[in-house]
Formats: sequence, structure tokens, C-alpha cells
Amino acid sequence: MSIATYIKEIGRGREGARSLSAEQSHDLMGQVLDGRVSDLELGAFALAMRIKGESIDELSGFLRAVHERSLKLSPAKPLVILPSYNGARKLPNLTALLALLLAQNDIPVLVHGPSKDPSRVTTAAVFHDLGLPTALDAADVPHAWARREPVFMATETLCPALARLLDVRWVIGLRNAGHTVAKLLDPTAGSQSFRVVNHTHPEYGEVLTAFLQREHAHAMLLRGTEGEPVADPRRLPRLDVFLQGQLRPEFSVAAQEGVLTELPVLPRNIDAATTAVYIQAVISGEKPAPGPLARQAECIAAAWQALAAERACERSA
Repeated sequence: MSIATYIKEIGRGREGARSLSAEQSHDLMGQVLDGRVSDLELGAFALAMRIKGESIDELSGFLRAVHERSLKLSPAKPLVILPSYNGARKLPNLTALLALLLAQNDIPVLVHGPSKDPSRVTTAAVFHDLGLPTALDAADVPHAWARREPVFMATETLCPALARLLDVRWVIGLRNAGHTVAKLLDPTAGSQSFRVVNHTHPEYGEVLTAFLQREHAHAMLLRGTEGEPVADPRRLPRLDVFLQGQLRPEFSVAAQEGVLTELPVLPRNIDAATTAVYIQAVISGEKPAPGPLARQAECIAAAWQALAAERACERSA
């Protein structure tokens, strides 16, 4: 079945385009992921959604289609999910540092993202240089958690069909709806995860807030650092924490205001090897963790503990 009908709705420009229903979006994304569209249709879909932006219903339908084609994980206790899809351009990529800070508290952490990016320093590369595990299948994941280590899983392993959609970027030169969906991907089907969701533009923050609320999600939402799910090491951004889709002020943090009086000492080079050496120095206690990242880790840990306690009560009831 052609997706021309859907493109006709979403491809009328920013002002004239109409959003699809959740069911239409599910069907559209299913056809895209299964390779049942032509290259021309795929490019039209990617550009149309890039111009229009995703609605809440579209995100819901797209994500359901992706979940149906993704690897499933069934952790014994809730895990923290860090989607890492942008990498570093100007600042060190400290997603692995956040993952390690959480793992030190015996919190299972899954980081997922592309294994390679020719234009940025990926978390995959930093994990490799730190000697941290990369899971090749679902069975590898709990072994890493048993060692109190975070584990990385490439998108190609987690959802090969989504990885192919993300690679369209290298043909048309732009990110597409797949990148937004990837940052919401949850291989546990929701009840056993706490997602750290980031955005780069304020309008996406509004849409993602509404989405997390409607989906009754457990998540932290923040403006990411260069698109990564970590707080800017120089200034703490606003951290909104949701449990069951409800904003929880006791776990959330307001953005840091005013003039910065002190900046963290960060490595001058942002390559993976240098970043790994810096992260290891922080974890070993030789250097202090940047204040904003330490605060983010504390907030996630507190919310995770509340979620874990809630799940334990449900199992014992």
C-alpha cells in the first residue's frame, strides 16, 4: 500500500499540513520500517515530518510501530534508559559519566544509540575506550548489571529497522522523525523503565511534556547538551521528573539562574580517548564530577528509588 495519502496530509508545509491519527501514524511508520515504501516516498516522509513536526498522536503511533519491531528486555527491577543519538561537537560527551554515576548506586542503566557517527564523538566510542560492555543481544544485558556496570546497546541491535531509518540522514542531510522516536524508545514496554528524555528546542519540550503526561511515563525531561541526555556541565538546566505521567516537584529542579561564578575543569579535547580518561578520573575520585551532572544523577536516583519501591509494593500485594 502506498503512503501517498499520508504524505498528502503531512506534506502541505508548516501552516497547511494536517497531523495524522495515532492509528494512521502506526500504519505509516510500520510501512517505512518494513521497507514497503519507495526511496522517493521515504524521502518525502522524512522531509515532510521535519518541516511539520510531530504531534502527540503521531509520536504515539510511530513509537508503537518501533516497539513492535524492537528487542524486548524484562529486567528484574526498573532500569534507567539513556538514549544517546547526537554525540559531541564542542563539549565532551559525558553520557557515559552519567551512566557510571548511576551504576555506582546499583541502578541498572541501559544506554542505546548509533555505533558510529562520522561527524561526532559517540557514546559508543567512549564506552569502548572506558572498557564498558556493549550488548550484542538481550542475554548480555543482565551480566553487565550484575557487575554494577552500565551497558551500551547499538540501535542496530535494539531495532535494526529504526537504525535503517536513522541512516536516511546521511542521504538527505537532515534528521527525521526516527530520531525523535529513538529518544523515547523503551524496550521494557514502559512499566519497568525510567527514561531520560532530552530536547534541543523549546517547542519540542512542550510536545514531549504533553506526550509523557498522556503516556503516564516515568521520565526526566531536560534540554540536553548538544542533544545528549546529560545536563550541561557548566550550568544546570531545568530538570522535570515525571512518575506515572505526573510532574513530581520533589524530584524536579529549577534551572540555574544568574552569573556563573565557577566553571568545571573539562578536558580541552573532546575525542573519545581523552573523554574516557577524564571520566575515569572522576569515577576514581581524582577529579570532582561537574556539579550539574552530579545533581542530575541525584535526581534520577531519587526518582528511581521511588519507582523501585512502588514496583516492589505492587509485587508483594
